[in-house]
Amino acid sequence: MPRLVTAKRFQKKLKAFLLRRPDMTTVIEERLDILRTDPWDARLKTHRLSGTLRNCHACAISYEYRLIFSIAKNMIELLAIGTHDEVY
Repeated sequence: MPRLVTAKRFQKKLKAFLLRRPDMTTVIEERLDILRTDPWDARLKTHRLSGTLRNCHACAISYEYRLIFSIAKNMIELLAIGTHDEVY
């Protein structure tokens, strides 16, 4: 099972995100558990990004919110969280 690692900027973005949307805490925890177990789970709608983020992937937290991450051998680095416009 891959290990989740957070970038410093992700920690700041997550904290700000949860201040705006405390109701999303449980949903985020559930999505991170799914991501840790299987990053390609259909519920996440994981997809590869292109352009400047071509080495990254995105998954859906909800219809409105996305999580950007990169995958290495046994590590998933969480990079950004927010709305589509905020993370892309």
